Amino acid sequence: MSNSIARRFRYHALLIACGLAVACTSPASAREPVAGKLHRFESEIAAFEKWDRQNAFPKDGILFVGSSSVRLWQTAESFSDLPVINRGFGGSSISDVNNFFDRLVPKYKPRVIVFYSGDNDIAGGMSAQKTFEDFQRFVHSAHEQVPEARILVLSIKPSIARRKLWPEMKRANSLIAKLADDDPHLDYVDIAAPMLNPAGEPRKELFRDDGLHLNAAGYDLWDGVLGPYLRNANKQ
Repeated sequence: MSNSIARRFRYHALLIACGLAVACTSPASAREPVAGKLHRFESEIAAFEKWDRQNAFPKDGILFVGSSSVRLWQTAESFSDLPVINRGFGGSSISDVNNFFDRLVPKYKPRVIVFYSGDNDIAGGMSAQKTFEDFQRFVHSAHEQVPEARILVLSIKPSIARRKLWPEMKRANSLIAKLADDDPHLDYVDIAAPMLNPAGEPRKELFRDDGLHLNAAGYDLWDGVLGPYLRNANKQ
């Protein structure tokens, strides 16, 4: 048995061990909003769809998806030599991304998916385990619907505004990193470690005045960390 196949078996065993009955539950139905209730991000998703109807988007591109850290990221400028598509929507959680997965991901047939979310999940009271399980569902959907795509997941970032939540965020990061170890199509990109000073505190110079969102220096750091992963994945 090749190393790649063995890792794939270990990945599915991990899904089962965590209680995710993916084989018995339709991923699409699990993402369905409550009937008759308009999802709070419907207008943002509809705006993406309108843009796509009126414009061309790159084939086999690099799809950025996630929360406001993605939405505010000037990805087209940061990676101007690459075919990037940004579909971040502010204030969202991983479950929100899962709810709209069918409308956010498959049509682009991305070569690479860059994923950042989880920050808002834990700030909203989610445990590290639940945040991790929601991310597993995203990975499962991606493997099912865009099986050739490589996923680059950025670690949940530390921040000044959410400093007290950092221990729980670290636990989620650890679970996600272990998942990536067993999945040949998933890479964990640690943007958290370089955002901390020697005392283990978030570096103030990387944040806007709200202490939560990144400023230009923060995104420069992310660009530098992600860039090598992105260019390597885009070649595969």
